[in-house]
Amino acid sequence: MSLNVWPGEFVSLLGPSGCGKSTALRIIAGLTEPTNGRVEWPAAEAAIPRRIGFVFQEPTLMPWATVEGNVRLPLRLAGLEADAQARVEAALARVGLSGFAASYPRELSGGMKMRASIARALVTEPKLLLMDEPFAALDEITRFRLNNDLLALWQSLDKTVVFVTHSVFESVYLSQRIVVMTRRPGRVFAELAIDAPYPRDERFRTSSDYAAHCRRVSDALARASGATDEP
Repeated sequence: MSLNVWPGEFVSLLGPSGCGKSTALRIIAGLTEPTNGRVEWPAAEAAIPRRIGFVFQEPTLMPWATVEGNVRLPLRLAGLEADAQARVEAALARVGLSGFAASYPRELSGGMKMRASIARALVTEPKLLLMDEPFAALDEITRFRLNNDLLALWQSLDKTVVFVTHSVFESVYLSQRIVVMTRRPGRVFAELAIDAPYPRDERFRTSSDYAAHCRRVSDALARASGATDEP
């Protein structure tokens, strides 16, 4: 798999189940070693610790800790306690959870748990945000709301986002570029630009341009999955 991601870009990985999308994120994050090949970083950042945030498929919140405690955890592990309170408060404010710092995960809805997970990923101020199907288990209304919130965060914080999804509709709504992968072993089948301006909203989602992009991506995914005989 060969893939370039540029600073500030929003890229989605789309492909059949088991093709290696999540594994690609874990390799980028340094959580899994590649069997061959390598991950290259800009020369200016090669010698410094990676500033990466990771949002998993499940919120993975510690049930015995408050929202504040969960969001603070990466700072504790990194020994960054000096301004931890301010960072935690800022991260919670960004995801709309300022009033729930003292709440426990059991008291939160599914969408709020995912917001807390995103806040935890943002609290270390990463340059790169890796997101592994974070909204897949949510209802459609909550998913759309969090899609909009994520785009607002991406635009305001100037992050690079690599986003894994199985949803053609979600990938088109969010992304500047969609990387369509083949079945295992996953390879890049196509890279499709979504030439639509931001901010995106309900008007874009109901537009003929959105429908055309979705058809184009769906066709590429079908070919990549071996559903057609087209090259």
